[in-house]
Amino acid sequence: MALKVGNRHQMSLIPKSIEEYVSEIDPVRVYDAFVDSLNLKELGIAVYENKVGTPQYDPRTMLKLLVYAYSYGVRSSRMIERACHHNISFMWITGGLKPDHKTISRFRKENVGAITKSLKSCVRVCIDLNLIEGNILFVDGTKIRANAGIGNHKDKTTLEKRLKYIDEAIEILLKDIETLDKSEENQNSYVEMSKELAESKKLKEKVEQALKNIKESGTTSINTTDKDAVKVKGRQGIHAGMNHQVVTDWKHGLIVSSDVVKESNDLRQLSKQIDKANESLDKPCKIAVGDAGYSSATECEKLVQKGIEVIVPSQKQASHKKEEEKTDDPFDKSNFKYDKENDCYICPEEKILKNNGRDLKKKRTDYRNKKDCLSCKYYGLCTTSKTGRSIKRRENEETAETVEKNFDTERAQKIYDRRKEVAEMPFGYMKRFLNSGYFLLRGLENVKAEASLFCTCFNLKRLITLLGGVRPMLENLKVMG
Repeated sequence: MALKVGNRHQMSLIPKSIEEYVSEIDPVRVYDAFVDSLNLKELGIAVYENKVGTPQYDPRTMLKLLVYAYSYGVRSSRMIERACHHNISFMWITGGLKPDHKTISRFRKENVGAITKSLKSCVRVCIDLNLIEGNILFVDGTKIRANAGIGNHKDKTTLEKRLKYIDEAIEILLKDIETLDKSEENQNSYVEMSKELAESKKLKEKVEQALKNIKESGTTSINTTDKDAVKVKGRQGIHAGMNHQVVTDWKHGLIVSSDVVKESNDLRQLSKQIDKANESLDKPCKIAVGDAGYSSATECEKLVQKGIEVIVPSQKQASHKKEEEKTDDPFDKSNFKYDKENDCYICPEEKILKNNGRDLKKKRTDYRNKKDCLSCKYYGLCTTSKTGRSIKRRENEETAETVEKNFDTERAQKIYDRRKEVAEMPFGYMKRFLNSGYFLLRGLENVKAEASLFCTCFNLKRLITLLGGVRPMLENLKVMG
């Protein structure tokens, strides 16, 4: 049987251009057109067209390269450089330019603010295409590994001991160097000690900076590799990481906003992330949805005051496995009536529990009636405490109760049931296809830029699917441009 065999040395009369190697429906054309539609000056990228000296790489081309590389999970500057030499799509999007890894890395570091803003520009495209509605928003977060080891997480005491040890080592080295200098012998040893001294002083500066960072942040410990990394718990145990927050739209699951915070949980993020999303939308949403991790009465209150409906289960609601497994407790807090006018609770036996003081740290008020409790026929069932039954009223308790009741409605349940599909889909896609399981860069602002790139790439991929392919997407970008 005859075989087709290629010939690397075959001559061609008319060499093909790079353009001819890339199909008209290749997704790379979408990323190219998207970046072309951006206003670089609004993003904060400086363009020096008349600059004297060695020509610089076109910043628009460099941004195209970064966005396209991240869309395929290629993030390392060295890997991107290699792709510019060997991957035809990368060659096409750069127009044949081959920037080295240092140039790529420098551009990324110098333009973190602009890269972060690129997501907002992508959101505007989605809104113009009527693919983002902005009425119902879902909030979700995931823990992403930082570019730092958990072993580099040090507390204040450890760092202070380390600093003391370094100071003692430096003092000994200085004495030894002085002795060698006077003797004018063993010059090799003198040179080695001088190097060791310089390294020790450098290490001392690093430790002192870490102690300074602890003081400024008000925390008890810090990561000496990346001061913004915190201890987070994942499926593989505790590691150094950050919390990636994403807000998605109800209509098609497109990302509205992205943020990275130095928090190990989501408890204080609800209002902040919804406000950030509303800023991108240029209008307030109507409904905010989150899981039990966002169940904070204080956070819910902030949104309720703005006229935004909150659908978030309380920790108690989330813990209920099945409706039939629930048991009616006659002494449950819900059976104690709160008298707002007199600031007291009335128990099922019509006894009054008075204000017993406020816990400023936990922001809640304690209500008790020791005398009546101890003489009550239900003492031992309602409570076994020697000080009587205690009812804790949280700050913004009224709002919390309203949110709980709202969550139990059939309408709220239908909306919440869609949360898993809409809110968690982006994270699943980004981790699997965009290699977003860890941050490559260090520092909060740099990491925020990376997170925005992930989200921008997700939205562009999603847009291609929603619009029916590359051609319709290009046509729409052309019309908007």
